[in-house]
Amino acid sequence: MTRQLILHTRTTLAGAVMELAGDLDHHTAPQVRAALPGLGLGNGQQLTLDLGGLTFCDSSGITLLIAARNHALAANATIALVAVPDRVSRIFRLVGLDQVFPTHLTAQDAEAAWHPTAG
Repeated sequence: MTRQLILHTRTTLAGAVMELAGDLDHHTAPQVRAALPGLGLGNGQQLTLDLGGLTFCDSSGITLLIAARNHALAANATIALVAVPDRVSRIFRLVGLDQVFPTHLTAQDAEAAWHPTAG
């Protein structure tokens, strides 16, 4: 049974932060995908996805993370993942996505590591 996904967004100097809690799966990934265009990412900003509250992530969730990366790149922004659960980190390592997504322990760490990029 799919648990509800709670999506909270906020804005920092670096850009949008999306905090996800619950299950990120076939049923809930469209909710996150639908929220991406409304983030208002600017040129050189960073989209930070805080995954610390995830209880489950299936292949649809992984696909959503790739779509979020593509959304950020299309806006000439970067992406960072924070608080990635061990089970998701393991999948990322197995398929090579650990080389694609910069990860940090906290959103504050991601913001501190962010460097504005020129478009």
